[in-house]
Amino acid sequence: MSRRSGILEFAVLGLLREAPMHGYELRKRLNTSLGIFRAFSYGTLYPCLKTLVANGWLIEEPGSAPEDALAASLAGRRAKIVYRLTAEGKEHFEELLSHTGPDAWEDEHFAARFAFFGQTEREVRMRVLEGRRSRLEERLEKMRASLVRTRERLDDYTLELQRHGMESVEREVRWLNELIESERAGRDQRRSPSGEDDAPQDYTSGETGGLPRHRGEAPPEGSPSGHPEQPDPSEDTTK
Repeated sequence: MSRRSGILEFAVLGLLREAPMHGYELRKRLNTSLGIFRAFSYGTLYPCLKTLVANGWLIEEPGSAPEDALAASLAGRRAKIVYRLTAEGKEHFEELLSHTGPDAWEDEHFAARFAFFGQTEREVRMRVLEGRRSRLEERLEKMRASLVRTRERLDDYTLELQRHGMESVEREVRWLNELIESERAGRDQRRSPSGEDDAPQDYTSGETGGLPRHRGEAPPEGSPSGHPEQPDPSEDTTK
């Protein structure tokens, strides 16, 4: 399995853990909620769904609305198929959520993992964030060393492009530092001297929350972000 297909399977399982969906709805969620999947097509998504069904992690069910089935029948089309996560699929997704190895720190995989931090245990979130920060600090050090060696041979535009790349990495490192501090603060806040939880704060990460909400602030360049929903006239039918 390629790394990119593995990320797609992870994201599909995570979205279906929230609620059953048909393929078209899944694709819209991948496009809007997980920006890294905005270029994925039905030709990529459906083989992934079929693989997950074959593995026993998803089941296919007919659409629940009778009028939809009737309309499809009258139009000579098959009714839409809804994909539902099985108990084995949920267990597999939770196992994937617990992984904190180097793959979780890479660009695309980290973005997918971050999108499901609301379903991830705090200690796992911390390890992923710290691993990502370490990876970017290594990258930044190499970029700086490369710039020192080559700057005399670069024209102004190439030099400016390299500086822009370094600034983007520096911004993400600062962003990660803030996230890590927020996670630590959230953990410490729950440990009052009396042993009782302190007053709840405004977090965005659900039951295992620790991320403070920054209203009106866009994520830094390189961090996961939403994208405008793109219309797609394709029909979502069984292939």
